[in-house]
Amino acid sequence: MLIPFSTKNCFQLLHNLKVPAAGFKNTAKSGLILQSISNDVYQNLAVEDWIHDHMNLEGKSILFFWRNSPSVVIGRHQNPWQECNLNLMREQGVKLARRRSGGGTVYHDMGNVNLTFFTTKKKYDRMENLQLVVRALNAVQPHLDVQATKRLDLLLDGQFKISGTASKIGRTTAYHHCTLLCGTDRTSMSSLLKSPYQGIRSTATASIPASVKNLMEKDPTLTCEVVINAIAAEYAACHQIDNHITLINPADEMLFPGINSKAKELQTWEWVYGKTPKFSINTSFNVQYQQSHLEIKVSIDIKNGRIDMCNIEAPDHWLPLEICAKLNSSFIGSKFCPIETTMLTSLLHRTCPEDDELHSKWNILCEKIKGIM
Repeated sequence: MLIPFSTKNCFQLLHNLKVPAAGFKNTAKSGLILQSISNDVYQNLAVEDWIHDHMNLEGKSILFFWRNSPSVVIGRHQNPWQECNLNLMREQGVKLARRRSGGGTVYHDMGNVNLTFFTTKKKYDRMENLQLVVRALNAVQPHLDVQATKRLDLLLDGQFKISGTASKIGRTTAYHHCTLLCGTDRTSMSSLLKSPYQGIRSTATASIPASVKNLMEKDPTLTCEVVINAIAAEYAACHQIDNHITLINPADEMLFPGINSKAKELQTWEWVYGKTPKFSINTSFNVQYQQSHLEIKVSIDIKNGRIDMCNIEAPDHWLPLEICAKLNSSFIGSKFCPIETTMLTSLLHRTCPEDDELHSKWNILCEKIKGIM
C-alpha cells in the first residue's frame, strides 16, 4: 500500500512512531519502508547520508526505494575519466555523482530501481538482503531464475547481471544499496559507461564489465512499480512491520534537518572530481605539417582533480620550445576539465606572437589538448 507524501501524512507518521517533528532521529519500533518522490540523484544520495549519520537503528531497520533521471554514479574510490564518457554525458545532460560507498560504476534512469537497506553494523548482511530480493521476485514470477552470487550480485538465467551492490559501514550503523534493472535503456548505459580515454594509469577501483539484462526483457510485467511493491511486501513480512510504503521528499528540511547542504556538497566539483585518486595520462596524437605527420606526446599527472604536472612535447621545428613550456606551466594547478582548459588556451592564445602560421599551429594543439580533457 502506497501512502502519498504530504505534510499531514508526514506529521501523522512521526506521531505514530513517536518521532520528534524535527526528523526521523528516534524512529519506529521495528522499521520503515520509504520511497523518494524525487528523481534527483544528489537528493537521493543525501537521504542515505542523512539516515546513516543521524538515525539510531538499534532494534529497527529501514528500506529506502529511489529512482533517478539519467545519471552515472561512481564509487567512492573511482576515477570518472576512467569509468565513463564525460563528454557524451555533458552533451546529453546526464548527471555524474560520486557516492560515499565503494564498488563500481552504475547507470541510473527511470527504468532502474535503487534499494538501500539500513541496519546497525552488527546486523549488516548483504547476502540476506539479496536473498530477500530473490524471494520477492519469485513471489511475483515463480519461474524466474534469479540467483545471488558470491560476488554479491544478482544474476538472471545464470549469466545476465541485473543488480550491482555496494555498502558503507560506519561506527555503529551500516547500509547496503543495490540497483535492479527493470527497464533501463541499455543502449545509453553501454555508450555512457565506455571511457574514450587512452593511456590512463590509476590506482582507483576499476569497474568489472558484465553482460546485463532487464527483468522486463524476460517478463514484461516486471515493471519498476511491480518490483517495488513485491520487495516491500517481502521486507514487511520479514521484519514483521506494516506493508506501507511512505513517500518522502528528500528536500524537506523539517523531516531531514540539514539535508539540502548534504545534497549541495555531493554536487560540488571538489567532491565529484576532486576526490579522484591520483592518476596520470600518457598519450600522443598526430598533426599534419607540410604533407607529413608529426607526433605530439602528452604526459599529465592529476592530483585531487587538478593538473599536478604537464609535459607536452612537440617537435621544436613545428612549435618553438618556449611556447610548449609556457603551455605546460600554465596548466599546473588548473582543473582537469575542458571548460578550464578552453579558458586557459584562449587566454594564452592572445599572448602568442602575431604570426599567422604560429597561430594556426597553436589552434591545432589547443584543440587536441581539449580533446584529451
